[in-house]
Amino acid sequence: QGLVEESGGGLVQAGGSLRLSCAASESISSITAMRWYRQTPGNQRELVAGITSGGSTNYADSVKGRFTISRDIAKNTVYLQMNSLKPEDTAVYYCNIDVLYRATGVIRNYWGRGTQVTVSS
Repeated sequence: QGLVEESGGGLVQAGGSLRLSCAASESISSITAMRWYRQTPGNQRELVAGITSGGSTNYADSVKGRFTISRDIAKNTVYLQMNSLKPEDTAVYYCNIDVLYRATGVIRNYWGRGTQVTVSS
């Protein structure tokens, strides 16, 4: 098991909903930011949504009003609620976190392995 694990992907019809979850290891105590990216074959990963430790959020224009990112700090988990899904949302979705190591002040970035989301028309 890696430090970051995504779940919740699958196949859904256009207009449907999915909820992705990303759980970071309990050994990680200082997560400063958590993000969701997505990637389609032949393309770079694009930022879908992000949330800071203070709760500030940001979204790609293409998902505003349809996707909602949230986090459960106690569980080291971030969620991505995806509504009104479109075929162009089809991609592998990756979780990405920033971890602050307080002893050194260093921030390290970690990726999950991704979860496939397929939206049929």
